[in-house]
Amino acid sequence: MPTYVYRCKNCEHQFEVVQRMSDDPLHDCPECGGTVGRLLFPVGIVFKGSGFHVNDYPSSRSNGGNGRKTDENSQGSKSESKETISASKD
Repeated sequence: MPTYVYRCKNCEHQFEVVQRMSDDPLHDCPECGGTVGRLLFPVGIVFKGSGFHVNDYPSSRSNGGNGRKTDENSQGSKSESKETISASKD
């Protein structure tokens, strides 16, 4: 059964109630007897399966979206370091 959160419009008292979905919502505050309203909270969404950009193209997000593999970037830095080493030996 879901847990619903209610807040009193008069005294701002907030409380939780475990109710069935078919039960009528509460109307009276247990503290002051004022009118209460049900609070709504956002639901977490998880995109699973194919058809979502995040799942279909994970490599484009990991390297900044430029479409290059990380191996190409690391090869460029290796050749620069070799040049630096050979120049320091001379």
